[in-house]
Amino acid sequence: MATDSSTVEPLLEETIELEAPPVAVWALVSDVARMSSWSPQVVKTFVRGRPVQEGTTFFNLNRRGPLFWPTQARVVTFEPHRELAFRIKENWTVWSFSLEPTGSGTRLTQRRRAPEGISGVSRGLTRIALGGQQVFTDELLAGMRQTLERVKAEAERRPAAS
Repeated sequence: MATDSSTVEPLLEETIELEAPPVAVWALVSDVARMSSWSPQVVKTFVRGRPVQEGTTFFNLNRRGPLFWPTQARVVTFEPHRELAFRIKENWTVWSFSLEPTGSGTRLTQRRRAPEGISGVSRGLTRIALGGQQVFTDELLAGMRQTLERVKAEAERRPAAS
């Protein structure tokens, strides 16, 4: 799909260092059914089919204050211990977790890309119900930081996998 500069969204990205091996971090972020454990926006995730792999679909129930909305996602990248990415059907965005081994653990990066822009319906609903693009983008970045902090806390509490 072609986009012009008015519909292209910036890359959103947050990174954190974890004192846990990639195998332990991967065990957490690849279990998409647990997304509500980390994301402040996700209330519940329903996964269709197990194990999670490329092509797996899932549904999220999201919340912001009194507002609730569903989203549908499909795993588009599944590289164990390296990267998990999923595309949100309703707004066309691609969310991912990338893992990179470090000397003392793992560098975990969460990204939100919009290679096809963001759907007009989603842009309209964001403007009307969520305070506009900039307000919602700021909330997404804060949520990404919170998500990564929560994954870090859990990964560092777990004993290292052998």
